[in-house]
Amino acid sequence: MKNNKIKDLLNMDHLKFLFSIFKTNKSEIRIVGGSIRDTLLERHTKDVDLATPLEPIDIIELLESNNINYDDFAIQYGSIIAYPFERKVQITSLREDINQIGRHTNVVYTTSWKKDAARRDFTFNAIYVDQNNRIFDYYDGQTDLKNNKIKFIGEVDERIKEDYLRIYRYFRFLALFDLPNINIIQHNIVEKYIHESLNVLTNDIIRQEILKMFNMPYPLNCFYEPNQKQLKFKWVEIIKEHFIRTNYELGLNKCLNKIDKIIN
Repeated sequence: MKNNKIKDLLNMDHLKFLFSIFKTNKSEIRIVGGSIRDTLLERHTKDVDLATPLEPIDIIELLESNNINYDDFAIQYGSIIAYPFERKVQITSLREDINQIGRHTNVVYTTSWKKDAARRDFTFNAIYVDQNNRIFDYYDGQTDLKNNKIKFIGEVDERIKEDYLRIYRYFRFLALFDLPNINIIQHNIVEKYIHESLNVLTNDIIRQEILKMFNMPYPLNCFYEPNQKQLKFKWVEIIKEHFIRTNYELGLNKCLNKIDKIIN
C-alpha cells in the first residue's frame, strides 16, 4: 500500500520533536497501531501510539531532560503518556505479555520489534513506521487491510482467552470496511467465547467498547450480518440479555437501544 499519507503524520511538529530527541539519545522510536492503520486507509487519525526499546524509567528520564510533561499511571504496562507541545502521545516500551489471562498480564521488556508485534491483537494493528517513513509489517497487515480482512495474530482461541475484550474489538473493526471480508471459521471461534467473556469483563468495559463502535466509518457492520440488515450478530442479543439480567440501565439506554435506530 502507498505510504505517502504517512509523511503528513511524520511531519507533525510534536512527533518530529520526539523523533529528534530519541535520535539524539541514540534510541529508536516508531509509530505503531491505530494511527498507522487509519492513515493507510486514508482516514483521519487522532491518537498516536509510539513504541521504543527504551524501558519506562529511561523514557521518563529522556522526557524530563527535554522538559516534556508526562503521566506514568500505566507504567506497570510499560506505557508513558507524553505531552510534547501539549499534544497527547502514548509511548510504550517493547514488551512481551507473559501468562496473560483475561485482562491481566505479566510484562517482560524486550528489544525485539517482532516480539512486540506478536503481542498485538490483529495484523493491521502491528504495523510500525519509523521517522524515515519505512514500514515494518511483520504479519502482512497491509495485505489484510487491502483485502478488508481482520486477522488475529496467532491462534484465535489463545488470543481471546488472553484478553476477552478482543471479541468486541473484532466486531468493532468489522466497521473499518464497507464490505468486510469475514473468515467464517475465525468468526465462529470469536462468537464461541461471548458468554465466557461476561465472567471476565465488567459491564462498563463492554459499554465503552460498544460506544466506540458507533464512531466507526461503517457502524452497522459491528451489529448486523453483512447484507442482512435485520439479522443481528449473536453478541448483540447476548449482551442485551446480560444487561437486562444485571439491571445495567446505562448500557441499555446509552448503547443497545441505539443499535436499531442506526438502520433508519
